[in-house]
Amino acid sequence: MIATPLSWTELEALTDFQIDRINGPTNAQSRLRLFGKTESDVRVTLYRDNHAWCPYCQKIWLWLEEKQIPYRIDKVTMFCYGEKESWYKRKVPSGMLPAIELDGRIITESDDILIALERVFGPLSLGMENPKVLPLRRLERLLFRAWCTWLCYPANSAKAEQHNRNQFISVVAQVEAALASTPGPYFLDEFGTADVIFTPYVERMNASLFYYKGYSMREENPRFADWFAGMESRSTYRGTQSDFHTHVHDLPPQMGGCYENGEPQMLLNKARVDNGPWAGLPDVMYPEPETSRAEALHRVIKHHSNIIKVNPADDNLFDEALRCALTLMMTGEVCTPPVGSDGALRYLRDRVNVPRDMSIYAAKRFREALEETAALVGDSQGTPILLKHRRDQDPANFV
Repeated sequence: MIATPLSWTELEALTDFQIDRINGPTNAQSRLRLFGKTESDVRVTLYRDNHAWCPYCQKIWLWLEEKQIPYRIDKVTMFCYGEKESWYKRKVPSGMLPAIELDGRIITESDDILIALERVFGPLSLGMENPKVLPLRRLERLLFRAWCTWLCYPANSAKAEQHNRNQFISVVAQVEAALASTPGPYFLDEFGTADVIFTPYVERMNASLFYYKGYSMREENPRFADWFAGMESRSTYRGTQSDFHTHVHDLPPQMGGCYENGEPQMLLNKARVDNGPWAGLPDVMYPEPETSRAEALHRVIKHHSNIIKVNPADDNLFDEALRCALTLMMTGEVCTPPVGSDGALRYLRDRVNVPRDMSIYAAKRFREALEETAALVGDSQGTPILLKHRRDQDPANFV
């Protein structure tokens, strides 16, 4: 029997998802974090990107969460997504992100921010200028350069592609050796600054090389696998963690291009990241929370009017199709969406942003429901994701 999609009121009754954004787990929607303290204890304002995507912002965000320093968050639009707010350019003329305001003083550049925070609040385990951390900071930059060389420059021959791959893998071997020298999963004896420094770009390497090169960094390197598992044991990291789909489509305009190698494994990986199945991808391996579907529903209900408004399809057609997908996700009941809604559903599938919109497992469940519902009426795709910019994600549409 084909079900009728639930109304928005009926859907709302199916989720009681809520989190304490001020004192609870790390999350992308917070504007104030107190960790059980009071607003009078706040000395830091973090200016980070609206999309919770910027790698340098993630570094500062993760550090503050681990240290449980009370702070405010003001969100700024990265140029890739829309116009940068004039109030921010008055405060930080360069427009750089991240920035912090610490006791009334503006500080930019993520490394300088961490050093300034350490001087006021103390280091996270061993600090930025510790003799044990300095060589790891250099190793992270070496890994970053090898990644960029392989990913962001077109290889003019198979030999050049193989050379860039080998160069990257040789640096990964050095990182594996560094991780193997400690008793636990982290870069030093305990979690600390070194892990925070590696986190943003290793996460993006894991995604981009899987998608564009057919190389699974997490699955092919046992020490990195242990490190990822260690990171995913931390609620702080889980709150900042993104998924493969978000990263691989946000990277090209930020990096100036990402180049596919066209190999069979790469093509398989690309199809899976874009079209599913998303369960089991090596972007996350901690157990799925029982609240993932309820979270996805809660977040969609909160923004459903704007989600419908920005979709290229007719509003009434897409409203019904979206409710069909949500009904499937929450009840398992199949609802055939209106004819012609398949492209609209996939347009939204491709624009779910993790962790800005919802956490990683919630997004997987939501993408899954959108794709399964779209497949009931056709194989039309949404408007292609742009490579030069992501103005289709302009946060001004959701204010």
